[in-house]
Amino acid sequence: MKPAVPSLYPASAHEWDRWILDRRPLRADLDPWRPYDFRLEHECSASGETVPVATIFLTNRECPWRCLMCDLWRNTLEKEVPAGAIPAQIDHALARLAPARQIKLYNSGSFFDPHAVPPGDHSVIAGKLSAFERLIVESHPALIGDRCLPFRDSLGGRLEVAMGLETAHSEILLRLNKRMTLPQFSAAAEWLRKHEIDLRVFVLVQPPFMKEAESLDWAERSLDFAFNCGATAVSLIPTRSGNGAMEQLAASGDFSPPRLKTLEAAAAYGLSLRRGRVFTDLWDLKQVRSCWECRERRVSRLREMNLNQTIPPRISCLVCGE
Repeated sequence: MKPAVPSLYPASAHEWDRWILDRRPLRADLDPWRPYDFRLEHECSASGETVPVATIFLTNRECPWRCLMCDLWRNTLEKEVPAGAIPAQIDHALARLAPARQIKLYNSGSFFDPHAVPPGDHSVIAGKLSAFERLIVESHPALIGDRCLPFRDSLGGRLEVAMGLETAHSEILLRLNKRMTLPQFSAAAEWLRKHEIDLRVFVLVQPPFMKEAESLDWAERSLDFAFNCGATAVSLIPTRSGNGAMEQLAASGDFSPPRLKTLEAAAAYGLSLRRGRVFTDLWDLKQVRSCWECRERRVSRLREMNLNQTIPPRISCLVCGE
């Protein structure tokens, strides 16, 4: 992917935070006592059943890491939420959602960041979620450790932690400003395994600085790395713009969204391994490039992969020839 203009991304890691922050648009105006979104989904469980999952997007303080590709900060606060706010958000969402067997608490950062979710609320949260068979939360690998254990022990069901690997390409991972290495990710994953906490991994498909021709290969390598770390599930996320910095990278030729066919091929590869569940993030596919004629059929195929964890017959298209 030849740059259209010289890359403006700084060479020095000391400059990355400021460069990313300087390009941000405005964040949303949010109520700390309400989640910014919630929905009921259906997901293939570890046992192979399709189960209803309540997904709540919590409103809380912004993550301390300034990842280059992240736009989740747009739905965060600049201050810490007061005690009791996160339990109130959970109550608000559950009162409006149909019953579910599993629940995801996604919070645009790390559940175990004490500035995002007050530790004093952990026991209250656990009590409210005692009927769920599984709770999935997100965390940066740096926050994985003994602080997770009291919360795990207070739950009625199984705890699962989702961590963003992003890519197994070590040089690109460094430039994403996640401030994490592959060995650090492996160590956090091993700690979770040792303490009987399940691991879900997020993998970016075609992150910035990656050539399109290499994106499928690196998605496959990242899937391999995630399963080697003991992941029970891997979610493939098409990299998108929307945070200011990514638009700048797109203008310089350092980023373009992946093609739908790349997502399909990566998902099929992951499922063919039969090492764990593989999901493709279908929440926002507006930026994913694809043929207008076969787009909906391909999205339906990915949805079938997500629910059934099988690889349906490939789709042929007379328009794009794929």
